[in-house]
Amino acid sequence: MFSLKDKVALVTGASQGIGRDTALALAQAGAKVAVAARNEEKLATLVSEIETAGGAALAVKMDVAEAEQVKAGFKQVLEKFGRLDILVNNAAITRDGLSMRMKQDDWEAVLKTNLTGAHLCIQQALSTMMRARTGRIINISSVVAQSGNAGQANYVAAKAGLIGLTKAVAIEIASRNITVNAVAPGFIETPMTDVLSDKVKEELKTRIPLGRMGSARDVAAAIVFLASDEAGYITGHVLNVNGGMHLA
Repeated sequence: MFSLKDKVALVTGASQGIGRDTALALAQAGAKVAVAARNEEKLATLVSEIETAGGAALAVKMDVAEAEQVKAGFKQVLEKFGRLDILVNNAAITRDGLSMRMKQDDWEAVLKTNLTGAHLCIQQALSTMMRARTGRIINISSVVAQSGNAGQANYVAAKAGLIGLTKAVAIEIASRNITVNAVAPGFIETPMTDVLSDKVKEELKTRIPLGRMGSARDVAAAIVFLASDEAGYITGHVLNVNGGMHLA
């Protein structure tokens, strides 16, 4: 595993799924980890797990769609750890439905959390990373941002927008030795996919050349790599973790 010793990371949407496993993987690699989400109980359990394993962690209650909560959350991280080296923008929600019938509230809620929320977090992270002249920002997109998916126009638009945001910010702040990359997971076994029927899951597997759904640990490993010093010459890139489901 790549070493992140003495680094400080913040992971949004860390209460479950990819975010949770990412926080554990970053801590295992040596980073101090701030875990952010709306569910305080799940965050407390995660912090306890990291600390029991010998790591350092901080729970931050944060709704990334709310600008003031984002500002307060980042302030809390800096007060606790004194710096921020790694930001993982993972927080996301779904409000699925066919585009022609989609309610405006469902459209706006998904864009506000999945895309605007990531931008708000990036703005806060850059204020400290630019002074330090180093940093890693990793945005969690999705395979559907590249392939499309019926019934998820809002989610697809937000995740595709996240790829565009990644590339734009990567160019803007490259001179400060800050990299910005995206990870695009395929179908991953998480609470978000647990609601799918066994029949749907088996059908999905037929579309994946590796013949299985991915695990949150598969995605977390890619994030740890992009957060490491070894990935210092990679920026504006989209790393696909999809079992060969979509080859871009």
